[in-house]
Amino acid sequence: MERRDVVIVGSGPAGAATALGLAARAPALAARSVLLEKARHPRDKTCAGGVIPKAVRLLESLDVPLTVPQARVDHAGVALPGGRELAVDGEDLCRVVRRRELDAQLAWTARDRGVEFREEERVTHVARDGAGVRVETSRRTYWTPVVVGADGSGSLVRRALVGGGGVTARAVMCDVPVAATSWTGFAGRRYDFDFSACRTGLRGYRWAFPCLIDGVPHANVGVYALPPACGTRLRTELATELARLGTTAVAWKAFPIHAYVGAPRLTAPHALLVGDAAGADPLMGEGISFALEYGLLAAEAICAAHGTGDWSFRGYARAVERGPLGRKLHRLGLATRLFYGPRGRLWFRLAALSPRAQAIGLAWYNGVDGWDRRNAFAALAALFKRF
Repeated sequence: MERRDVVIVGSGPAGAATALGLAARAPALAARSVLLEKARHPRDKTCAGGVIPKAVRLLESLDVPLTVPQARVDHAGVALPGGRELAVDGEDLCRVVRRRELDAQLAWTARDRGVEFREEERVTHVARDGAGVRVETSRRTYWTPVVVGADGSGSLVRRALVGGGGVTARAVMCDVPVAATSWTGFAGRRYDFDFSACRTGLRGYRWAFPCLIDGVPHANVGVYALPPACGTRLRTELATELARLGTTAVAWKAFPIHAYVGAPRLTAPHALLVGDAAGADPLMGEGISFALEYGLLAAEAICAAHGTGDWSFRGYARAVERGPLGRKLHRLGLATRLFYGPRGRLWFRLAALSPRAQAIGLAWYNGVDGWDRRNAFAALAALFKRF
């Protein structure tokens, strides 16, 4: 049995950010840690790949510039349930990347900074073992005082050690060459969100994002929805969105998103969850910026635990729940209940009334100028500020 000070299960943004945070805070501890990946990078990851400004800043704080191919977004088109359409202009609202490229960059950077990175090693079983955790993989067995569950929506670590319920949203998506569509979003640096299906009960939206695949402009087209939407409904909505773009159905992929709802369990003795294993944004399904933030908090908590010997990780749970990350996720949970609830059309109409409210909401979501760390009173003051 191989002993490690930290075992990180999953090398997506959350797992890699945890490893990078350890390398920055405690290089000796990072050198005794291992980052496990069931596949081999660059590997495909089904995800729209939107990197908001908050995520770009978090990467910069880790000294990891976003150098992978990307499509910049400066404008948004939004269709509302009542038939109204909004045009939202901004600057650098999002960068759309391919996850196979972003995830590889992050994992390889963690490896280069001293964290051992083992690929093609699938975790098959985790269980408590004395004052730690036994992690069994397709290649070997580890013992560690702390295991990090960065293993996505269906997290084995969460199911085996942490428990708790949760809500699983669903998404379907496909990629279409822009040349095969009538869509102008790529050239216009625009992404589109269509909430019109909320009027018929969909608790989510359709999207079209610009993206680059091997240097070729594409439209990344998809549908996100919370339960009770089923696969048939999602595929129907995807076909509707493709028709809007002037193209027909192509091969599609589906993926689950574990949403942060209520006060989910994030820790257990000797174990903590990060990224989608902990919970993503329930309103939009966005996870990359949250994954990075989870990872940095986890690295801080792990360093503290190795110093004090307290492996409960209650401090990590408090840091998430009571800090900017948890507050933002709780507010997104409230927005989910409002906009996807029985009075959703009213809330969409109210949101459409004020361009200033839209700008503040977008700045808050994107974390521009620290908006996501401000309280509600600051937002109200800015909303009613006279020009």
